[in-house]
Amino acid sequence: MMMRKKRFLFVLIAITLVLPSFLVNAEKNETKQQVPPSTEGEIASKDEVIYATLSSTGEQQEIYVVNVFDVVKAGTIVDYGAYSTLKNLSDLAEIQQQDTKLQFPAQKGKFYYQGNLKDAPLPWGIAVSYQLDGKDIKPADLAGKDGQVAITIRTTKNDGIDPVFFENYLLQISLTLDSRIYSNIEAPSGMLANVGKNKQVTFTAMPDQEGNFSLRAEATSFELQGIEMAAVPSSMSIDTPDIGEMTNEMGSLADAIKEINNGVAELRNGVSKLNDGVANLHKHSEQYQKGMSKLDQASSELVGASVSIDHALTSINEALNGSGTTKMDVSGLKDLPVGLSQMANGLNETAAGITTLRENYTVAYNTLDSAMKNIPDYQISKEEIQALYASGADSEVLDKLVETYSTAQIAKGTYSAVKEGFAAVDPTLNMLSESISQMSNTLTGISNGLSSSVSQLQAEMETLAIDYSQFHSGLVSYTKGVGELSASYKKLHSGMTELSGGTAKLEAGAGELHNGTDTLYNSTKNLPDQMQDEIDKMMGDYDKSDFKPVSFVSTDNEKINSVQFVIKTESIKIEEQEPKEKPVKETKSFWTRLLDLFF
Repeated sequence: MMMRKKRFLFVLIAITLVLPSFLVNAEKNETKQQVPPSTEGEIASKDEVIYATLSSTGEQQEIYVVNVFDVVKAGTIVDYGAYSTLKNLSDLAEIQQQDTKLQFPAQKGKFYYQGNLKDAPLPWGIAVSYQLDGKDIKPADLAGKDGQVAITIRTTKNDGIDPVFFENYLLQISLTLDSRIYSNIEAPSGMLANVGKNKQVTFTAMPDQEGNFSLRAEATSFELQGIEMAAVPSSMSIDTPDIGEMTNEMGSLADAIKEINNGVAELRNGVSKLNDGVANLHKHSEQYQKGMSKLDQASSELVGASVSIDHALTSINEALNGSGTTKMDVSGLKDLPVGLSQMANGLNETAAGITTLRENYTVAYNTLDSAMKNIPDYQISKEEIQALYASGADSEVLDKLVETYSTAQIAKGTYSAVKEGFAAVDPTLNMLSESISQMSNTLTGISNGLSSSVSQLQAEMETLAIDYSQFHSGLVSYTKGVGELSASYKKLHSGMTELSGGTAKLEAGAGELHNGTDTLYNSTKNLPDQMQDEIDKMMGDYDKSDFKPVSFVSTDNEKINSVQFVIKTESIKIEEQEPKEKPVKETKSFWTRLLDLFF
């Protein structure tokens, strides 16, 4: 009995020693919570953190807001929000609610309270879908499965709420993948990082942009931690990138294209002049060819007439000398001057015809020679041609340019090969004209002196016959050369025809090439300014540094410093079998354990 009394005494002593400390702490807390109800508090700023939970497919389940106040003056604080339930996270003071108006006492410093919202939509519509080996599957059915898994997350604008958050907030989506479950992870528009033993895939939806993100991976015994999403204002100021060097290079590129365009314009003008020259050359070449053809056709008649004259002169010479089968009665020579005069006149007409032919030939030859000289002697190397191809110009037009250049060089080479033959025609015609004129003069002299000297006539006739025989041999050689020249010139004229067609195509191709380079120049000459304008526009689209936060809960709330969203989906887990119930061990309180020490 005495023992129990002693133990009880010890308990009373212990209570006496411990209880005052509890009473002191309670008194301090109570004192701290006491705020005069008539005192109006003041805050410097307010932060809102919106927490939302979604199903594994993105349906909204629960949403609540943690409100954080920076109180600079203790007193009654007024806030607004259509909350279904409230919880003071700072002290035990009661938060009074009347419709959407809230009042509560707060000390200087930080004050927190939580408010649950009912049916309050988020600024984003979120949909999550799953596939296993290419087939759609429900999340509950996917747990524990093996195969290739595809997860698609779509974010859209929620038209049922103020668009200010959708237009100004970055939405960051993170998936944490267990390396023991996932392998061969592919996320084309995401960023993959190591987080301890796990892999983390992060996607970002830019402000005012809807998102469509996907990842693929091989999974074993599929499980997935909740997808975490954080939305914060894109209020970070973005410095304009320094593109001075790039714009300088673009300016150099535009200048180079301008030079190319000017060069192609000069090429086009040159090709146009070349085409005009070749067309003129072809025209005169055609006239020259026709003249050569007529000359070749007349050569046989000319040779035939010359044969008759040669035979006649030979017969006359033999008759005068008495060496032929027919002896001429010299007394009949009085009629000979008339015949000789007629023959001289015929030779004069022949000489005049040859002179006219020579003049026409000289004009045609000089025209042809001038036209051929106008074809440029440019020697373009294979390396220069390859460089032109490498410049990016139209390959079809370049093919035409190269073909025309080759044809022009061949035509010029052919002309150079036969030029000596062309040049020899004029001296030959001049020689023929002079020879015929000389023979005509001889006949005239014979006719004039026939009456005075028969013997002189015989000598002159013999000379004339010999000279004409030589002339006839030269005439035969000349007509043969004319035939060969006419045949060769047909080939040359055929080449000129091809050259004319080629230069016409070349001119058209050069025109197309110039149109292309002109279009290219016009589209690139303002490229540096256009690039700067586009960068400025993009900077304007994504620079939200002037954004002023507004309350998510109520437009009546003021002094908003920041509003953030923290969103998470349900995890997909393999269901574990519930263990058999074990007896619950009774937990003793402090007072019970204290009394057990004495009893």
